[in-house]
Amino acid sequence: MLHVNRENLKSSHQLIWFVIDFLMLGLLIVNLSFIIWDSIYNFVAVQNLLKDYAPALQSAYHPIHERFIFYDLIFVAIFLSEFVLRWGYSIRAKVYDRWYFYPFIHWYDLVGCIPVGSLRFLRILRVISIIYRLHQYKIIDFTNTRLFRFVNFYYEAFMEELSDRIVLKVLSGVQEEVRRGSPLFERIQQDILYPRREMLSDWISERVAVAAKEGYVPNRSALRAYLENRVDQALKQNLELSRLKYLPVVGPTIQDTLENAVGDIVANVIHQILEDLASTSNHAFIEDIVNVFLPEPGQQQEEAENEALINLILEVIDAIKDQVRVKHWRENLP
Repeated sequence: MLHVNRENLKSSHQLIWFVIDFLMLGLLIVNLSFIIWDSIYNFVAVQNLLKDYAPALQSAYHPIHERFIFYDLIFVAIFLSEFVLRWGYSIRAKVYDRWYFYPFIHWYDLVGCIPVGSLRFLRILRVISIIYRLHQYKIIDFTNTRLFRFVNFYYEAFMEELSDRIVLKVLSGVQEEVRRGSPLFERIQQDILYPRREMLSDWISERVAVAAKEGYVPNRSALRAYLENRVDQALKQNLELSRLKYLPVVGPTIQDTLENAVGDIVANVIHQILEDLASTSNHAFIEDIVNVFLPEPGQQQEEAENEALINLILEVIDAIKDQVRVKHWRENLP
């Protein structure tokens, strides 16, 4: 059911224009109904049918049918008057940058007023524009109507089916290009990524440094305690080291000293590695890694690696295609 929000209507600064909108909406519906009925009545078979079963209706309407253009021009005069009124308001309020923009933007209002067969049905666009304007200002909410839900559901279903077919077609084309050994990946590596190796190295280095600072520095003491504890447990489980305690006098002392030394060494090594990663000195290390993944153009990769990469890409695309084939609109089928 379509409800009118009276509070928004009363509080609006365009109350007069909204009243005109409702009035014009009613006139447009009456006019379009009149046009449709007259188009149906124009068939001789319909006229004969009315003569046989509703002669009073036929005799009453036939003079109106004969002067259909006259009655339609009455509606046209009202529509044109409203059009000129809104045009004048748009000029006064400077709604558009130029005074002559209004008729071009609202061309359907103007063309729909031409009393020629098919052009009359452009008045439907005027109905849609009025309803949309009222919906924008929250005077009415047609999204809660059954008609809107029905139309919107099948519109979304149609668009999903259409977009799915397009996406599947594109993905199938990509797979075919990959299978045929398209030079796309080599071009990406050589023409796009390789010239930007330094930029990639800087970016990765910066991200690694930020991650190390935010993840390690605040938890440095906890990580050191954890490492020392793990090393201590590992050393106690070592059979060769446990035999040191059987040495007379100095055995237990040597064992404890060795455990502490190994724990400190491991913790200090890990600490130094993370400190290096958290500083700008990690750039050379990151640059070496990037150079391994992005070798200079001309260096041939092994065929097995290329084949594995191609198969991986094809499997990823297949997974995407399987997901695209899922019909989500069926889950909301009324």
